[in-house]
Amino acid sequence: MKQIVVVDYNGGNLASAAQTARRVVSDLGLNAEVVISGDPTAVKKADRVILPGQGAFAHCAEGLSSGLRAALEETTEKGTPFLGICVGMQLMAEWGLEHGRTPGFGWIEGEIAPMDEAASQHLRLPHMGWNNLDFVPGAHPLTEGLEPDAHGYFVHSYALHRWNPDDLVASADYGTTVPAIVAKRNRCGTQFHVEKSQRTGLQIMANFLRWQP
Repeated sequence: MKQIVVVDYNGGNLASAAQTARRVVSDLGLNAEVVISGDPTAVKKADRVILPGQGAFAHCAEGLSSGLRAALEETTEKGTPFLGICVGMQLMAEWGLEHGRTPGFGWIEGEIAPMDEAASQHLRLPHMGWNNLDFVPGAHPLTEGLEPDAHGYFVHSYALHRWNPDDLVASADYGTTVPAIVAKRNRCGTQFHVEKSQRTGLQIMANFLRWQP
């Protein structure tokens, strides 16, 4: 039986992310078990890893300091598929500027910075609620089966800036282009909350669990 590990690092949204993964495992009839764990050994042995996130970049990064960061680096370096959700996606970047400059994993180019463009247009921050996803159908396995008008549920006031276009799978418009899904090799992430995005979230989770990068 394959192990899908939802990483417990005081990052929030663990139970709901695990529940979404379990529902998809059941719907697809996969021979897999979804577990929530903060044990670096479990992360290293996982067949797939999900890193949820809620709160500030610096706080979430600090929560990975007890061996989890090294475990995530090791298991993804050997090819284990990784899905970061919200701050979990942001941690894939080079660094974050929320509560100081904090190093990220550096798996994708760019920094996590305030959404000043939205603020300058008097748009409400945090960016909270449903937003349309802009993507090229069929361009990446993570968007397989999504309708052209697919929406994700966002809650954030910091976003990825200076990204590499090659890493961008989908975006949203909130005063400017907001990276919504990123992927590089076996590592992917969503700025929106998959576990709160209903049909869209279930489809993306199913795509991730079937993904063979």
